[in-house]
Amino acid sequence: MMRLLYALVISIIGLTSAVRSQTPTAPVTKTTPTSVSAKSEPQPVKAIEDCACESQVLPEALAIVNGVRITAHDLEKATGESVRQLQRQVVEARKRELDLLINSRLLSLEAKKRGISTTKLLEQEVLAKVKAPLDTEVQTFYEQNKARIQSDFQGAREEILRYLLEERQRLEAKKFADTLRTGSATKIYIAEFTPPRNEAERAVLLATVNGEKITSGDIEDSLKPFVFEVQESVYKLRKDELYLSVNDTLLVQEAQKRKVTTNALLDTEVKPKAVTEEQARAFFEQNKDRVSGDFAQTRDSIMRYLEQIEVRVAEREFVEELRAAASIQLFLVAPESPVFSVSTVDQPSLGRTEAPVTVVIFTDYQCPSCAAIHPSLERLVKEYGDKVRLITRDFPLTEHSEAFKAAEAAEAAREQGRYWEYAQLLMRNQSALSVDKLKVYASELALDRTHFDSALDSGKFAEMVQRDIEEGMKLRIKGTPTVFINGRRVSAKSYDELKANVEAAFKALLQKEAR
Repeated sequence: MMRLLYALVISIIGLTSAVRSQTPTAPVTKTTPTSVSAKSEPQPVKAIEDCACESQVLPEALAIVNGVRITAHDLEKATGESVRQLQRQVVEARKRELDLLINSRLLSLEAKKRGISTTKLLEQEVLAKVKAPLDTEVQTFYEQNKARIQSDFQGAREEILRYLLEERQRLEAKKFADTLRTGSATKIYIAEFTPPRNEAERAVLLATVNGEKITSGDIEDSLKPFVFEVQESVYKLRKDELYLSVNDTLLVQEAQKRKVTTNALLDTEVKPKAVTEEQARAFFEQNKDRVSGDFAQTRDSIMRYLEQIEVRVAEREFVEELRAAASIQLFLVAPESPVFSVSTVDQPSLGRTEAPVTVVIFTDYQCPSCAAIHPSLERLVKEYGDKVRLITRDFPLTEHSEAFKAAEAAEAAREQGRYWEYAQLLMRNQSALSVDKLKVYASELALDRTHFDSALDSGKFAEMVQRDIEEGMKLRIKGTPTVFINGRRVSAKSYDELKANVEAAFKALLQKEAR
């Protein structure tokens, strides 16, 4: 529920669309195709509004394979429309962002006026006013949408119930937002605007909310995490297609070298392993909950599916041999993370406050990857002494039912000055984080149990955890651990990778000072 509360804030304007299909299917293993695809001339690029979201000017040649150039023009047919669709999302998001910022400001102002948190305000004005859908309403929705749902009623019931409830909550949130607007001094000066090109344009006033200004720069800062997410998606599209293009080029070159067709080359070199009855039965047993029918009914389709996988594996192995022997230069560069504003106020901290490099990690105490990365981060702080500071933020994932309460418990331990020791206990005992266990760990550290238990049972620190979740969602964090080094998001997980990123942060500071 806590995460939904913030979701209501950011989705007041846009409502969800449809219930997803629940058709049980055999999982499709994502592999890298290696067959040669016909290359035709790309269609002319349709002009779209400026999204201001390209992270780089693409070089003319994205790769050179044994002297053969692969250009951005070559990739356009396969990736162009998908890239434009992603970029249109930024254009549309920019159109909505002013309304979202206004609603968010109004929500914060109203909560402050009442002397409560935004979470409590939403509980009172939205969640408390929404009634759960009746079974008859769920059944009616199912009957009206049966053709699209493609599942029996029992299989779809829970998702339909959740969809209808969330739809009602969003409509109630929209109604509440409209009420706040009506009672506020909100003025919109510019409703349609283009991305700012310089600081002067960033300062352009778009609206005021009870005297508080919203500028073009505020819109761009708010969109920054989403724009970076789109940049990463565009990069992945191009990278994947470039990988395929390199493979195609290598296959064509090898076929020409042998004076055969590419199909003949693949027939000669690709030798997939045979699939046995035992493998098919094992696959069925592992996936029977998602496969319709018994083994006898599904055997042939499972065999074909597994045989296709073996063909792809064999193709990939052959192409990897070609890649290993080839001269390949790649010039497509991943987008660099912008510098995000990540708050470090009133957070668990290790290291000197004035340290030139600050590492912030959004963590979940039930997340195995978080448990794995924390020792490396603490080691870096120890090794760099006063030069590196570590901050932890909470981001309990919805699939981890005990993580939110564990985060509250860690804050209760911090109140008694034992956060880091307590957090280590949580990371070492991720499968045992019930409230009773959380209290046992407090005893192991000789914490004042009266104060600790009172804080945990009363939810004293729930708002603090919720605050971290809200900021994490604004930063479009999708999982844990998520690490920021001096505001830049990094994908590093190992000690060596983290250290390399810390060193890069020091280098960037030196370059900045030298300017």
